[in-house]
Amino acid sequence: MHQWDVSLFSVTPAAALLSRCVSRGAVSQEEIDSASSRQSPIFSSHLHEAVQRIRMQRQLDEVQLEVELLKEEKKSADVTHTFHLTRRFHMLQMFCGHLQELLKDQNSLRQRLMRPLGRTNLPVQAHLHRSVVEVVKMLLDFIETLEEKLDSVHSCTTTRDRLTQLNTSLAQLLAQVAEVQSLSNQVLQWKEVVSSLQSDTSA
Repeated sequence: MHQWDVSLFSVTPAAALLSRCVSRGAVSQEEIDSASSRQSPIFSSHLHEAVQRIRMQRQLDEVQLEVELLKEEKKSADVTHTFHLTRRFHMLQMFCGHLQELLKDQNSLRQRLMRPLGRTNLPVQAHLHRSVVEVVKMLLDFIETLEEKLDSVHSCTTTRDRLTQLNTSLAQLLAQVAEVQSLSNQVLQWKEVVSSLQSDTSA
């Protein structure tokens, strides 16, 4: 009787699986026999390759996870790193100084802005650092827009003055045109008088 012919005995799931593999040619009886005499639990070259692929895929997944973690760390470095936070703090100080220069003539508004609304040196939680950076950028954009609006207001005042000067110049030009027209009429009348005198003299 063949050693895998176990119809008279109880068949384990492992034995049934091995019998099916042998019948379909996935593994030979010699490989199973040689595997039973070795210490290695892998008795098929195909199974060994499958195990190697699984191990390599697991290592690749670990490497990809490390790469993703490095990317996230790099993305949040401008928020969490001390060097970048120091630069942001200096930019905020420069912004405050620039704001004070803009509001030096607005004493009441400057006092309201400088008056603390609560405790000073309030701690900022770590998950809010990115929001603080975004708010600083929005404030810088607001200041830039405010400067553009102020320049527009000043240019409007200058334009109004120039329009007044243009109207004055236009009035002076019209007066000079009227004067030139009056002089040309006088010249034409004088020419007619001279021509009439010449005709009388010739007669």
